[in-house]
Amino acid sequence: MQRTICGSVLLCGVLMTAAMTQAQQAHPYMLPWATSADVAVTYNLERAKIASSNCGCFWMNGASAEGALNFRHNLGAVALLGGAHASNIAPGVDLSKFTYLFGPRYSYDISRYTDRYTRKHAAQIFGEALFGGVHGFSSSFPAPSGVTSSANSFAMQLGGGLDLALKKGFGVRALELDYVRTSLPNNTSNAQNDLRIAFGASYHIGK
Repeated sequence: MQRTICGSVLLCGVLMTAAMTQAQQAHPYMLPWATSADVAVTYNLERAKIASSNCGCFWMNGASAEGALNFRHNLGAVALLGGAHASNIAPGVDLSKFTYLFGPRYSYDISRYTDRYTRKHAAQIFGEALFGGVHGFSSSFPAPSGVTSSANSFAMQLGGGLDLALKKGFGVRALELDYVRTSLPNNTSNAQNDLRIAFGASYHIGK
């Protein structure tokens, strides 16, 4: 299941990159209100817990693919697709989820404040607030009729990270830290508050 989720997300990332690159070649100035675009594919670790226990903490493993349009004044808009999976969070119970999030991003170039090497390889920090939904599946969720294997809810992701540019548009997502809140049913608060850690590769199109 985990390989299937990661494979699907990575495929989305490849398709995003190909589509944006083709659009840039066909229309060198892209959109009149966008100065550039970015695509990133990351590996994710998400710290979660079972609601009915004092801790019951576990790690979910997954991947995400995101596309961003950058505007003037360091502002941008992001669309993110992600998937994650954990096995045996309770006896005989697994958990998989798929998230789809959208929202604004603010980026800032910090190369001017770092050493000579980093200025040659641009460094940028960003903060973002993403909102959307989550689909939980292959698990056990309380329902009016008893128990169901899937559920849907609101999702929110707040955080930021550090991107390092390399050559020819390629770069590295060195680190990303996020607070993730979802509202999947769990017989208690119907809320999950997780810590997400991500790192991976990126590709920049435009200026």
